[in-house]
Amino acid sequence: MDMCNTVKHGCEYQCVNTPGSYYCICPEGHLLQEDSKTCGTCKSANIDLVLLIDGSKSVRPQNFELVKKFVNQVVDSLDVSAHGTRIGLVQYSSRVRTEFPLNMYHTAEDIKAAVMKVDYMEKGTMTGLALKHMLENSFSEAEGARPASRNIPRVGLVFTDGRSQDDISEYAKKAKEAGITMYAVGVGKAVEDELREIASEPVEKHFYYTTDFSAINTIAENLKLNVCPAESQGEVAMKDPCACENLVEFQQATINSLDQLTQKHILY
Repeated sequence: MDMCNTVKHGCEYQCVNTPGSYYCICPEGHLLQEDSKTCGTCKSANIDLVLLIDGSKSVRPQNFELVKKFVNQVVDSLDVSAHGTRIGLVQYSSRVRTEFPLNMYHTAEDIKAAVMKVDYMEKGTMTGLALKHMLENSFSEAEGARPASRNIPRVGLVFTDGRSQDDISEYAKKAKEAGITMYAVGVGKAVEDELREIASEPVEKHFYYTTDFSAINTIAENLKLNVCPAESQGEVAMKDPCACENLVEFQQATINSLDQLTQKHILY
């Protein structure tokens, strides 16, 4: 059955038939949105983003304020909403603290206001512990991450200014194996090898470094957190041909076709 030509599929770009059903696709450079019908640009694509920011003593209070401004620049580059992009923030030093989870704020304004109220922790640099926390807690459904079955991209961004005091290898690897796209941003004494180990492939597109905090605004401008695939199917909009609404649509389409045939017969 040619469902695309039988029912009102509502696909913005293109409808694709499957046995007894159909789904919508979008062109290159666009992602299928939550309604499974309309297409959005990379900027409007839905992601779950968790930022891990280094609050160790070496950052210093004045630079920590610049880090918060960096976070807000990233927020400004995304379309934040309950059904669009969600953002969570975690600060770490010798311990890890969730500043706000993915499901707490649903507007860019509320997120930016919350970021500016974050208190600087100081002390050590436990990046490995922060990655563990991100994987086990921040991307849990309890903290607002959408189910993996929804195919909403999960993105983690680590911002640090120094060498980690614990091992990062295990959880950097586990995060990527879990399907999280990892970005690493380093400043000053941050160790390049560690940053590259955290970053997803290709590393050159997921790893950023600058020598001092005054230049991090440039990194924020260049960050491209949404990478659109060549063709996005997103969520498959499966339609049960036996469902009531679809039977009604099919019946109406059949009646219309019969009416047209009847009119042609009468004319002849």
